[in-house]
This record gives sequence, structure tokens and C-alpha cells, in this order.
Amino acid sequence: MQPSAILETALYVSDLAEAECFYGETLGLERIVKVEGRHVFFLCGETVLLLFDPAATAEPPAPDARLPVPPHGAMGAGHLCFAATAEEIVRWKARLEAKGIAIEADFEWPNGGRSIYFRDPFGNSLEFAEPRIWGLT
Repeated sequence: MQPSAILETALYVSDLAEAECFYGETLGLERIVKVEGRHVFFLCGETVLLLFDPAATAEPPAPDARLPVPPHGAMGAGHLCFAATAEEIVRWKARLEAKGIAIEADFEWPNGGRSIYFRDPFGNSLEFAEPRIWGLT
């Protein structure tokens, strides 16, 4: 057996309101779930981006919790790569720069495909890349 896809991925942020603004307004993702002080979730294509306050998710659920999700979290900056076409990368780079977001790296991979890297307000490394960098279409 083998998993068919990644359904969700998580990043940890120190300010959920700022994260909601960045991912919702700057990146244009659709917010689908929000719990004040704990998390905000966004739809991204056919996957879900989970943004958590790491202090809140470190706490175990109450014994009578409706959803007994085990504690989780991460320390330090994470990484997330969004799929984009070559044309979309050009537009994303211009949009990010217009909003004052620095592009940390912009390059062509040796086997083909382009990536740009930038940071969210919490230090997470974000990337837009052509799927062909992994041999995907």
C-alpha cells in the first residue's frame, strides 16, 4: 500500500490574525475553518493548509473532547512549496515584490523548472515552483 496524496500540511505561526491576513489576502487562499487562539485553515487546490498556534496545539485534548487530536507542533521555521506554472511564477514574483515581500532565491533547477523562495511573517520558508522540478506535470 502507498498513500495516494498529501491531504493536508501544517505550519506553525505566532499570530493567527496576521497569518490569516497573509495567507488569505496576500496569497489569496480561501479560509475554510477558524478557531480563535488555536488555528486557521485554508483550502489550496485539493489540499488543506493548516496554520496552528504551536502553544495551543501542544496541549493535550480534554478527556471529553469531541475531536481527540493528539498534541503536535514544531519549533523553528517550516517549509511549504506551492505548485505554479512558469507564467504564474512571474506573476507571483511581481505580486510579492509589490507588497514588499523579499524574494530570497529565484533560480532554474538543473533538471528544468523554476522556483522562487520567500518568507511568511513568521519565518516559514515558502516557495512557488514548477511541478516539473520533481518530474511531475
